[in-house]
Amino acid sequence: MSALHGRKVPRVLSIAGSDPSGGAGIQADLKSIAAHCGYGMAVITALTAQNTQGVRGVHAPPAEFVTQQLDAVSDDIAVDAVKIGMLGTAGVADAVGAWLRRVRPPVVVIDPVMISTSGDRLLEPAAEAALRDLISLADLVTPNIPELAALTGAAEAVTWTEVVAQARQVAHEHDVLVLAKGGHLMASDTPDALVSAAGEEARVSGPRLVATSTHGTGCSLSSAMATLRVTTGSWPESLRRATTWLRAAIARGESLGVGSRGGHGPVDHLGMLWDAAGVKPYALEA
Repeated sequence: MSALHGRKVPRVLSIAGSDPSGGAGIQADLKSIAAHCGYGMAVITALTAQNTQGVRGVHAPPAEFVTQQLDAVSDDIAVDAVKIGMLGTAGVADAVGAWLRRVRPPVVVIDPVMISTSGDRLLEPAAEAALRDLISLADLVTPNIPELAALTGAAEAVTWTEVVAQARQVAHEHDVLVLAKGGHLMASDTPDALVSAAGEEARVSGPRLVATSTHGTGCSLSSAMATLRVTTGSWPESLRRATTWLRAAIARGESLGVGSRGGHGPVDHLGMLWDAAGVKPYALEA
């Protein structure tokens, strides 16, 4: 890991599904990686028909083709970090697991995409066992509250204490660090914490944002964490930077004007970079 710490341009591979509306999945991952000064690569595990309103359909490529994509990348490019999102089928999950065991990437972050922000199930029931096997190969796993419930077999947590308890259970069962997220809780603040089998290791929190631009937040946060871990060498520091960035991206999301009434719009992944560079959208230059 010391050889990676401070690397100028992290080479980060996203293994996930595609979102044609651009707010989640591979598209969100690549934007998040770019926002944190990484070089993004992508292996597509599923094609979805979705928008800010929800998911209409999912098409998974053969597992053998997923393996071909993975090998094409790692045979040529050193991968500093991997973010794994939507897998879809047990065959694809098994193929990704076999590749991880063979290549052993230095940093592995798994966002166990099972239930979307809009409530759609995105993982076949038969694939859940394969996903659990993958979690044991990860350094960090980033479930939302419904996904924590699915992983532990418990009812959805309604308090932060319950969230941390479920995260500790996952950490203990899989020997992995868990990013517990409080965004689904009906509370005035939204805590996020790194949880090990021993309990909370680090926590950040902030006031709840009144915003509808939350499409792809889980994808965006997990890929940001993977990228930042390479450059900071620290999970707590990566969490601090990633959550600060994501809160700003959510707050700015509505200004993108993407999506119609009643949906969950995307976050503004690159807005902070545009501001720092003094760049304005063409429509505002006059």
